[in-house]
Amino acid sequence: MTEQVPPNLRAIHILEVLSESPAPPTPTELNGRLGWPKQTVHRLCQTLIEAGILEKHDRRLYPGRRANLLATGLADRAAGRIGCHQLLRQVARETGETVNFARPEPRGMGYVDRVETNWAFRVALPIGTHVPFHCTASGKLYMASLPAARRRSFLGSLALTPLTPNTFTDVGKLEAELAEIRRRGFSLDREEFHEAMVAIAVPVTDEMGRFYAALAIHGPMQRFSLDDAIAKFDLLKDHAARIGDLLFAPGG
Repeated sequence: MTEQVPPNLRAIHILEVLSESPAPPTPTELNGRLGWPKQTVHRLCQTLIEAGILEKHDRRLYPGRRANLLATGLADRAAGRIGCHQLLRQVARETGETVNFARPEPRGMGYVDRVETNWAFRVALPIGTHVPFHCTASGKLYMASLPAARRRSFLGSLALTPLTPNTFTDVGKLEAELAEIRRRGFSLDREEFHEAMVAIAVPVTDEMGRFYAALAIHGPMQRFSLDDAIAKFDLLKDHAARIGDLLFAPGG
């Protein structure tokens, strides 16, 4: 029943039925699929028609210009994400280590994409994992991107829980670390999150230079030292720029 569907999602349900129908439906046929009151379906369809999201021809409903533009735009975004993953695969092939694409979220830096190394020995952090801000290369990179006042407030909100002997637990020292990250353009994890694991992260930015995500590599120190990580900076910076172009370039 319509009472079980939040009002702000009812138009989406109509568009979903339209997309799944083998032929353009009539409002009555929509009503049969949705099981809503007839007057509700007709009112919503009329609103969508007036907004240019639907069109009505011979009693049947078709996607309008705005719906077609929305579909095209979302498909373009999806293509950007597909291209982004292919670039992560390139980095993984060239480095031989796990590559992560992480976004800031309330629970920490969220892994939204990832390409695993083929090595048997690796740290398992699957897509959907959230890692702390204060002791990871991607988290520190995000904090370093914030304007000074927001950065100080953000630092004040964190519990600097020690996870290894190298974790930053002093706000002043962490602030100095973030200043160094801003200066050099990349962030390192020096066994701060997991012992014997290091990482490097660089920013992916939008067309206005704002932080969007972190592109990072991590690996065990037995085969991926800090010097190895720093040596990958130019490779990561190049691929981060290419990802930014895929996701944000005007007309891209």
